[in-house]
Amino acid sequence: MKRTPHIDRKYLPLMVTIALFIGLYLYGMVQYRGFSSPQVFYNLLIDNAFLIITSIGMTFVILAGGIDLSVGAMIAFTTVLSAYMLENLGLSPILVIPGVLLFGVLFGATMGAIIHFFKVQPFIVTLAGMFFARGMCFVISTDAITISDPFYRAVALYRIPVFGTGFISINVVIVLIVLLAALYLAHLTRFGRTVYAIGGNEQSALLMGLPVARTKILVYMLNGFCSALAGVVFSIYMLSGYGLYTNGLELEAIASVVIGGTMLTGGVGYVIGTVFGVLIQGLIQTIIMFQGTLNSWWTKIVVGLLTLVFIGLQSAFNSPRFIRRAEARAIRAEADPALEAAK
Repeated sequence: MKRTPHIDRKYLPLMVTIALFIGLYLYGMVQYRGFSSPQVFYNLLIDNAFLIITSIGMTFVILAGGIDLSVGAMIAFTTVLSAYMLENLGLSPILVIPGVLLFGVLFGATMGAIIHFFKVQPFIVTLAGMFFARGMCFVISTDAITISDPFYRAVALYRIPVFGTGFISINVVIVLIVLLAALYLAHLTRFGRTVYAIGGNEQSALLMGLPVARTKILVYMLNGFCSALAGVVFSIYMLSGYGLYTNGLELEAIASVVIGGTMLTGGVGYVIGTVFGVLIQGLIQTIIMFQGTLNSWWTKIVVGLLTLVFIGLQSAFNSPRFIRRAEARAIRAEADPALEAAK
């Protein structure tokens, strides 16, 4: 008897996400002229670079069983702070960019320390962080600040040729570097294994002697860094800073993580799935743009429905009945070769 291949149930949400992305892309190619151009895919990366970066940081937070509502406000604050230091203080980008990245790391570390040592719910702490960062935007400036710095403008306008007529921006290169670093951290380091262990069961992680406190703080530090970096990328993309930028982006980041197959309860998920979750949102928006008659707000509606569907799928894949059936199939798959050998 031929052995039936067995697929681990933890990969199922990721496989559904990738299949959905491929299905939507094929639909666009069949339905709309010009959709098959490689530049359409490159534009998905260019336009969503900042969201991919902050969603990668959010993935680590959710994998560790937490949540962060401050990322959208942090991105806006980074754009305003960068623009103010460049334009009003006349500082060099060599000082501005490391400065805002360091602030993001310290901001995340502060929230992580409060969450762990004071046993406050992440929702409350990061909500306070969101109000603080958004409020500080308007303390610095109530109006948008245009960035005229030559370095920022040169980076924003620079195009990297890809396969002839296509091109990507430097922001996409930054995304690829962040993605590779995140994949390495998540799957090839002790830090990544500890993050998964904490998200699976924090008490068990403590009993195993894992550095729970340090890892939780590092997770929020990493997320703060990703938010600040996303703010730098967004300020280059927009060439301005404004306190109302990325309003509600934290919900888009959480939706990207969920659509990417990461469990909201923590412990299960993949960084690459989050990237596909962001690309699915961008693809829906692109399809609506090609369609031409639908309002852009339909993107939010469809993403909201997809988020609900994926939460339902996660519940179904982790229901006791599904787990029992998966285990029974695995046992049968292992037993079949033994029966064949006995015959």
